[in-house]
Amino acid sequence: MRGIGKEFMEKTKFQYAERSDQALGYPQPPLQSGSEDEGKVFDLPEPESIKVDSIDIREAIENRTSTRSYRMEAISPEELSYLLWCTQGVKQVKSSVTFRTVPSAGARHALETYVLVNNVEGLEKGLYHFLPIEHKLVRIQTGEHIAEDIKTACLDQPFVLNSAVTFIWTAVPYRMQWRYGERGYRYLHLDAGHVCQNLYLAAQSVSCGVCAIAAFLDDNINILLQIDGEKEFTIYIATVGKIT
Repeated sequence: MRGIGKEFMEKTKFQYAERSDQALGYPQPPLQSGSEDEGKVFDLPEPESIKVDSIDIREAIENRTSTRSYRMEAISPEELSYLLWCTQGVKQVKSSVTFRTVPSAGARHALETYVLVNNVEGLEKGLYHFLPIEHKLVRIQTGEHIAEDIKTACLDQPFVLNSAVTFIWTAVPYRMQWRYGERGYRYLHLDAGHVCQNLYLAAQSVSCGVCAIAAFLDDNINILLQIDGEKEFTIYIATVGKIT
């Protein structure tokens, strides 16, 4: 396996790109995964109605840091809604694309958001899937055990359990490959960085801290999310909670 990273970078250089499925006339994949038919659906407060603290962008950037210790305090549904909107919020839907609050190569937006709810007012503890176009949550499974399982898959990092909510982002590679071929795998990781930085900055306006997690057992997390690890796989994780 040594050198696989260099091989990946070499073989996904732009000059090696082949004609994409888009260029070959294949239909594009859906703009998001899942639907309201997956499970019990929870309406989130509309983003435009949510009041948050004003914070200067320079101040937010200067204060950005990883926070691993949180108060045992719930966040509100409004705060969760706001953070979901800041990281994957849909501003406009056209026939072939969604325009969101984060940049994405070719507006492909190949990421999906799952949230582990530990301490959110009015929401049962458990795992949920975010539907960005509808701005709703779909319950996947409930119970305190799922948080323990995800903590274990994150190499037992304790702040997964202490967080109010943990964001888990997955990638649906064909959504990006359809336009960019194998080079699209590069763009998945760039998009994940855009999303997580938005979470870091936005969280400050609701008195929350964030810690990104890249150390996790991929297969274990994928199984917990009930995804196959190939057509959809976990790419990034971040905990969120009230600052101590």
